[in-house]
Amino acid sequence: MKFILLGTAGYHPNEQRHTSCSLIPEAGVMLDAGTAVFRAPRYLATESLDIFLTHTHLDHVAGLTYLFNTLAQTELKTVRVHAEEAKLRAVEEHLFADDLFPKRPPYEPVPLPVDGEVPLAGGGRLTAFPLEHPGGALGFRLDWPGHSMAYVTDTWGDPNAEYAKRIAGVNLLVHECFFSDERAEWARTTGHTHTTPVAQLARHAGAGRLVLIHINPLAPAEDPIGLATAQAVFPATVLGEDGLEVEF
Repeated sequence: MKFILLGTAGYHPNEQRHTSCSLIPEAGVMLDAGTAVFRAPRYLATESLDIFLTHTHLDHVAGLTYLFNTLAQTELKTVRVHAEEAKLRAVEEHLFADDLFPKRPPYEPVPLPVDGEVPLAGGGRLTAFPLEHPGGALGFRLDWPGHSMAYVTDTWGDPNAEYAKRIAGVNLLVHECFFSDERAEWARTTGHTHTTPVAQLARHAGAGRLVLIHINPLAPAEDPIGLATAQAVFPATVLGEDGLEVEF
């Protein structure tokens, strides 16, 4: 299966990265809907799209307002947006408030059960689990026969965190890494992660590979998180870039 990173920045876009959005095209699955949503039409090949939101901070949902153009450029007939019920209400009441964006795109809001399973195309399933983050967030594990991955963003990245057991043994772990270790003090302050704990988490969970996302847009473009530091702990680590395609 192919996992495509459309946007890999956190907080706001920069010249190299848009904010959080990824696709599994053959399953019609999008994870988060940041400013990179405009790139989705070049990859979508299904008649339905299921968008799963980890939470509703603006860098993860702004792209929902771009869905009119996504629909205009594709053969999509159905779009469903899955999130916790309170987060769906926040999108409806605030993002699509009359004074901000008065015309809501034609999507179906679907409450996402924490610790429940959502069936996916191709015989897969998605399980959501809680993360520690200001305002609350979810992580996702996606399983198909012979394929598994986890998507975790906007949390501390503690290798001893409760969610570590939820991602055990995945072929691919896609995890936020907003800060390098030099900015570790900011990680706990802002509810984000720095380099070494993420790599330790991947090793502890027995992941096959680790892709780092949700990168600080102000960090140096050439090495924003200290990749060698992560690879020293977990060698099968790569830095996520917009447009990166990963088989899992």
